[in-house]
Amino acid sequence: MPPFLKQHIVKEQNDTHWSTVITPRDRLLTLDWREIWRYRDMFVLFVERAFRTAYKQTILGPLWFIITPVLSVIVYVAVFGGVAKIPTDGVPPVLFYLLGISVWGYFAACLNSTSNSFVTNADIFGKVYFPRIIMPMVAVTTNLLSFAIQLAIFIVFYIYYVATGTELTIHWQIVLFPFLMLLLALMAMGFGMVFSSLTTKYRDLQIMLTKIISLWVYITPVIYPLSLVSNPKLHLAMSLNPVTPIMEAIKYSLLGQGQFSWMWLGYSVLVTLVLLLFGLMLFNKVQKSFMDTV
Repeated sequence: MPPFLKQHIVKEQNDTHWSTVITPRDRLLTLDWREIWRYRDMFVLFVERAFRTAYKQTILGPLWFIITPVLSVIVYVAVFGGVAKIPTDGVPPVLFYLLGISVWGYFAACLNSTSNSFVTNADIFGKVYFPRIIMPMVAVTTNLLSFAIQLAIFIVFYIYYVATGTELTIHWQIVLFPFLMLLLALMAMGFGMVFSSLTTKYRDLQIMLTKIISLWVYITPVIYPLSLVSNPKLHLAMSLNPVTPIMEAIKYSLLGQGQFSWMWLGYSVLVTLVLLLFGLMLFNKVQKSFMDTV
């Protein structure tokens, strides 16, 4: 290379002024909301992509959002209501199981999706920069759309039972429903970020999480009311499950049955905050070097 050309290239490089410099974050508890807002278009794009590809190349498409909970309710009513004779505190079994399945399904779906944030998006993370925290937020938002469809089905059945003379009580705590669902989403997001950070190195945790979720539903009052548990120690142990107070509060506000407790809801809020802080710390720590281990 001629000397004059080499000097010219060096001069051009020295004159370069970068408008944006991407560097790893040193503080583990940082969350740049302004940066997330700048990438809001990418967030919307990811949500649309996730929703479209959920049932891509299927015959029924989005109808699976309706078919899945309806089939589950039919099985639950036949097995737990018909065979096992598990009571539902006077609430029509269809409403009881449909509400429980929808709420728990949202929590489980958010937890599953968030826990795979690093592994499933490794290709994108390796090519394009954007705030990595967007992916857990996308998982929570996408699953909220499917939950909204299932909630609409619940409302249709609810109106039907009221129209046919079934007495159902709605308590004023129904105004807390958006807060309760947000709390459930943040709890799943916190759990998911912890597992997502750990599974970049320990893939066994993905299998373990699947088993945990499949067992977790049985220690949560989804298919049975908490009032059915008469043993004080077992009742306390189930109440320590942070999802239980939220599930019971939702049933109490919409169906008039269940146990509403400010103390236990406060406990769920505390657990959620701890999980979010701990999950954010791990998430920020792992995202610096996860491409070397994923």
